[in-house]
Amino acid sequence: MKTKSVRPFGFRDELGYVFGDMAGSFVNLFVDAYFLTFCTYVLGISPAWMAGLFLVARLWDAINDPIMGSFPDRWHLGKTADKFKPWIKLFMIPLALSGVLCFSHVPFEGILLHAWVAFAYIFYGMSYTGTSMPFGAMASVVSADPIHRSRLSRARSIGGTVVGIGALSFVPVICFDADSNIIPERFTLLAVIFGVLSILCYLALLNLTQERVRETPKAAAKFNYGEVLKAALHNRPLIGVMVATIGSMLFITGSSQLNSYIYKEYFHNTGAMTIASLANIVIIVICFPLVPRLVNRFGKRNVILVMSAYCLVLSALKVFVQFQNVWVYTAIYILAMIGQTAFTMLIWALVTDCLDYSEWKLNIRSDGSMYSLYTFSRKIGSTIASTGAASALAAIGYVSGTNVVQTAATVNNIYYLVNIVPVITCVLELIGIGLIFNLDKKTTNQMYAELAARRAQAAETQE
Repeated sequence: MKTKSVRPFGFRDELGYVFGDMAGSFVNLFVDAYFLTFCTYVLGISPAWMAGLFLVARLWDAINDPIMGSFPDRWHLGKTADKFKPWIKLFMIPLALSGVLCFSHVPFEGILLHAWVAFAYIFYGMSYTGTSMPFGAMASVVSADPIHRSRLSRARSIGGTVVGIGALSFVPVICFDADSNIIPERFTLLAVIFGVLSILCYLALLNLTQERVRETPKAAAKFNYGEVLKAALHNRPLIGVMVATIGSMLFITGSSQLNSYIYKEYFHNTGAMTIASLANIVIIVICFPLVPRLVNRFGKRNVILVMSAYCLVLSALKVFVQFQNVWVYTAIYILAMIGQTAFTMLIWALVTDCLDYSEWKLNIRSDGSMYSLYTFSRKIGSTIASTGAASALAAIGYVSGTNVVQTAATVNNIYYLVNIVPVITCVLELIGIGLIFNLDKKTTNQMYAELAARRAQAAETQE
C-alpha cells in the first residue's frame, strides 16, 4: 500500500476543502432549491405526489446512509493508504450525472413520467451520499489538530456559500423570463454545467488535500457497527448537534425550495431572489474574519447560541408583520442570514468535536460510521423540509402547471408558509446546542489536552 510523503497542514488543505464543498453543492444545492419547482411547474407533477416521493426517498436514505457511511470503515479501496478519497472518486461522476437526470424535460407522461422522476431523485440521493459522507468524515484524518479542523470547517462553509452566491443566485435570471415564467431547457443546461464544475472541484479536492491521520490495521479489524451505534446513543454532544442540524436543514432545504414560490407568486419579482443571494457576499466578508475572533474569545457553542437567537428575532418579525414591499422583506431576510451563516461556519467543527468525544469518553473511533449517523440527521431535516414543503403547498391549494394563476388565499398562505420555517429552525438550533450539547469551551480544551496526551503515549508505546 502506497503512502505519500506527509507535508504539513496548510492553506492547500483549506483550499481543497473549499473546492470539496463547492463540488457537492453544485449538484446538491441546485436540486434542493429547484427540483420541486421544476417538477411542479415544468413537468406538472402535483406537490402532494412530490411530498410522497421525498418521504419514500428519505426513508430509503434511513437504510442506505448508515450502510454506505460505514464502507470506508469496513473496506479499503485503491493502492494508496487514503481512507476516504477513493470513495469520493468512485461516486463523483454518478453525482454529476444524477443532477442532469433530475432536470431533464423528458417526453414521458403518466406512470412512466412519475417513475422517471422517482428514479432520478433516488439515484441523486445515493450518489450524493457516496460523496458527501467520505468528504465530511475526511476532516478527522486531514489533521488531528482542533485548530486545523476549525479552519477546515470554515473552509467548508465558504465552499457552499460560494456556490449559493456565485452560481445559484443567477438561476432566477437565467431560468425565468421577464414575466417570471419558467424556461425549462435552461434548467437542463445549468444541470450539465453544474455537473462538470462538480467533477472539476472534486478533482481539486483530491489533489490539494492530504489524509495524514492513519488507522493501524489492528484498529480497522476491530470494527463493529453495533458498538458504533451504542456509542452514538451515549454521545450527548452528537445528539445535540443532530437536533440543531435538523433545524438548520429545515432552513437550508425548506426555505430554498419555497423562496421561488414567494418571490414569484407573492411579490411577482423573481429578480429580487438574485439580489438576496448576492447580498450574502457582504455577509461572508463580515463573518469570515469576525466569527473566528468571536470563537477564540467566547467559544463555538456560545457564538452559535447568540447568532441563532438573533436570527430567531428577525425571523419571527417576518411572521408577525406581513411585509408587502419586496425590498424591505429582502433586507430583513438578509440580516437574518448573518445568524445562519455563523451557524454554518461552525457546525462542522462541532461535528469533529463529537467524534473526538466518542474517543475521549467511550474509547470508540469510527469516523466514517459516526459521521454517517450525523449526516443522517441532515437527511432527516431535509426530509421533513422537502416533504413538509410539498405537502403544505398541496394543503394550501397550490395548483401545479406553467401558466396557472393561484388564488389570493393560496398566495397569502405561501407567505406564512415560507416564513415560519426559519423560526422553527432557530428554535431547534437553540434546543440542540443550548440544552443538549454539553461541550463548553473549558471542557472542549480539556478533551483536546487529554486526547493529545493519550495519542502521544500510544505513539511512544508503538515505538
